Amino acid sequence: MNEQYREEIKRACDVLHKGGIILYPTDTIWGIGCDATNEEAVRRVYEIKRRADSKAMLVLVDSDVKVQSFIREVPDVAWDLIELSEKPLTIIYDGARNLAPSLVAEDGSVGMRVTREEFSKQLCFRFRKPIVSTSANISGEPSPASFAEISEEIKQAVDYIVAVRQDEPPCATPSSIIKLGAGGQVKVIRV
Repeated sequence: MNEQYREEIKRACDVLHKGGIILYPTDTIWGIGCDATNEEAVRRVYEIKRRADSKAMLVLVDSDVKVQSFIREVPDVAWDLIELSEKPLTIIYDGARNLAPSLVAEDGSVGMRVTREEFSKQLCFRFRKPIVSTSANISGEPSPASFAEISEEIKQAVDYIVAVRQDEPPCATPSSIIKLGAGGQVKVIRV
């Protein structure tokens, strides 16, 4: 990891620890993020996106081990899915715990992704908590495919904009989404 990444991770973590909101590159698209355990910060993200808090947002973690801290009972199939997935994979788990209440859907579930991309993985590792990751757009508007497509309104609303990977070409590839239910039920929501 280069020096610029290290410095940006340190700055972003400082903002997150203070309950702030960041704009940062992830393993899919640029995301709006905050401490996923801080209810006030999560509510600010909903406000920035002008999104009803009944529409859940996902969280990123840096390793499969961390998933267990925020999900009551991780189904066995989840470990295989995480290990074998070749592209970013968001898994919706039942039994969310230790997260901001407004991140948890009415049925008690939460979407969580183990990121493998260098910057977001190191950010999650250094922060030591899950980080909200939601597309950097106003709800209902198209998700920006690159940093250049993020609206000024979003940029002005966050507390810190990470200064790496801003010049990368568009790659707006969303993650696959799979919901794991009781009794080993698997439902593919997006491939």
